[in-house]
Amino acid sequence: SEDRKGSGVFLDLSIAANISALDLGPVSSRGIVRQRVEDKRAEDLGRLLSLRCANVSQPVSSLSGGNQQKVAIAKMLSVQPDIIIFDEPTRGVDVGAKSEIYTILRNLAAEGVGVLVISSEMPELIGLCDRILVLHEGRIAGQVEDENMTEEEIMKLASGLACESAAMTRREMAS
Repeated sequence: SEDRKGSGVFLDLSIAANISALDLGPVSSRGIVRQRVEDKRAEDLGRLLSLRCANVSQPVSSLSGGNQQKVAIAKMLSVQPDIIIFDEPTRGVDVGAKSEIYTILRNLAAEGVGVLVISSEMPELIGLCDRILVLHEGRIAGQVEDENMTEEEIMKLASGLACESAAMTRREMAS
């Protein structure tokens, strides 16, 4: 979520409860959460994501921004998704946490999980993505990939200059 604290995690709940929030089935029996199972699941996902915490019983509010983001990612991974949409995945996290989150996203993609990143940070997009779809006025203005994946090309599409240039070229060819 773009707003991690508002809708990405439940700040007052424990790390374990956050990670289990999307699907209680694997950690409950007859409607009762089995705390040991929930904790183990959270510890396993926390270890996978290099989550730094004293224990999985502590509230998410006690974690740094980067570790809160890792809890949000672990929550998504707990349901074994085919695709995950990350909206501003590194907003409000320090440089070290950004690097760790980038590694997590690359690893997910390498494992076959579809990773869609929405970001206003062009260096983030260029460094993470195989291709970038650029929007202008709510519509896809174009796609950049490979050697065309530059801030200049992205800005040209985002500002509508590429569309104007293409339209002008078509008018010139028609005359």
